[in-house]
Amino acid sequence: QVQLVESGGGLVQAGGSLRLSCVASGGTFSNYAMGWFRQAPGKEREFVAAINRSGTSTYYAESVKDRFTISRDMAKNTVFLQMNSLSPEDTAIYYCTATFTTTGAFYTTPYEYAYWGQGTQVTVSS
Repeated sequence: QVQLVESGGGLVQAGGSLRLSCVASGGTFSNYAMGWFRQAPGKEREFVAAINRSGTSTYYAESVKDRFTISRDMAKNTVFLQMNSLSPEDTAIYYCTATFTTTGAFYTTPYEYAYWGQGTQVTVSS
């Protein structure tokens, strides 16, 4: 059973930056593709970014492309989401996700992920 614990959320002004972290435990980190999703009040959960198990491939939602960067540190069992040029539209609870895989694929839909963190709140003020 994989456990995921996010941190790094908070309140930031528009145009600012935050870096989210997600520490994974309970499994071999390199066997899991990882992702970030977010959910704003009254909206459905949406895909943000994904990274394959080796960290060699990444994919982003169009709304965050060129502003957000997903990465992973194998030695620390941690996946990061660097968020720059934040806008109020980025306000949401951000969730870290993981799924076991034997391929180099990344995944972009919620049902492809087996494990979820508790979420961390990101609030961007205008």
